[in-house]
Amino acid sequence: MKIFILTTLIFTTIYAKKQTIYLAAGCFWGVEKHFEGLNGVIDVESGYANGEYKNPNYDKVLAHRLNKSVKNFTESVKVVYDDNKISTNRILREFWELHDPTQGNRQGNDIGNNYRSGIFYTTKRQKELAIKSKEVYQQLLTKAGYGKIKTEIEPIKSFYKAENYHQDYLKKHPKGYCPNHATGVKFKSIQIKTIKPLGGKEIIVIDAPNCPFCKAFKKDIVNQYRGTIPLRVSNFSKLKGFKLNGKIEGTPTILFIKDGKEISRYVGYLNPKEFYKALGKFKLAKNSLSYKIAFNKGTESRFCKKYDKFKHVKNGVFIDLISGEPIFDTKDRFNSKSGWLSFYKALPGSVEFKEDNSYGMHRVEVIAKKSGIHLGHIFDRSDGKKRFCINANVLEFVPRDKIVDR
Repeated sequence: MKIFILTTLIFTTIYAKKQTIYLAAGCFWGVEKHFEGLNGVIDVESGYANGEYKNPNYDKVLAHRLNKSVKNFTESVKVVYDDNKISTNRILREFWELHDPTQGNRQGNDIGNNYRSGIFYTTKRQKELAIKSKEVYQQLLTKAGYGKIKTEIEPIKSFYKAENYHQDYLKKHPKGYCPNHATGVKFKSIQIKTIKPLGGKEIIVIDAPNCPFCKAFKKDIVNQYRGTIPLRVSNFSKLKGFKLNGKIEGTPTILFIKDGKEISRYVGYLNPKEFYKALGKFKLAKNSLSYKIAFNKGTESRFCKKYDKFKHVKNGVFIDLISGEPIFDTKDRFNSKSGWLSFYKALPGSVEFKEDNSYGMHRVEVIAKKSGIHLGHIFDRSDGKKRFCINANVLEFVPRDKIVDR
């Protein structure tokens, strides 16, 4: 009997750690992604919660989204978590801060009762914490100028797992629709960080906590960025004084801005080559010689103006016009009398090579490793050395004492 009681106590203690709660905060793709990124969350599953009919599926739920005669299911996520590692309070704080709970039957441009906000609890304690956190968050929202919270707080009555293609959707589709409907109001502070236009060209990246694509974009792009156009990152910020072409609906969102006005945007993770091509379109006129060389493998004429500008500069490095990465050092430059900038070598790790058989010739193309732009070609010299024949119009010069290390 003692062994049985002890075993029961151990079993109960182990499994008492695990709790389940159901949360609805708009399109379940983004909600699922957010909670999967939290330490202590064991599993997240997308599905349909607390409707009045049987066997819902995506088509049925969408068909009932404007129907007032029957209570529709709402897109929800089942969150299983270890409350020894992440508290119910933390789960609820993340929920409130993730979306705008004052919107009713919608989240942003997603309109319908299937996008309504909801907390569907499984324990009495979850209910108590949900109601208390709602009261606190309402005060913060009111101070920030928002209306009344319309979130449903009720026990979970029914939950149907969504179709397989909805599960881990944003892991399978990194550039998929991942809406950002956060108000920016935080429990620790009602202050909402704002950023204003700098004037001229700039890049603004809107990211979100626990967004794996945001983290990847920061690691691969933001933390490595050396370009001449200012780049700023804003975490669920309210942009002041900007003229945007619509709401910020997902993260990361990369905004290309000129004099406070949005020129273009990209939603979702961009790899370095994609980002720098987008930056090239923003920075350079599409009919400019620099753009034609960088992205269409064009070639400048011999002894061009940019070549004349660069031929006498000393003690510095030539950087990629798009990424700002150092490519060539003046110490490795020589006068080939060809009319193009010539170097014996590139800086370590700065370029890649590719066979080029265009125009009936066999050449080796030189490509900037970071941005992927075309720089020129490499040739063998009669003395056994290499000659990098490079277009001046895709480079900028930086004096050695002005180089910023990364």
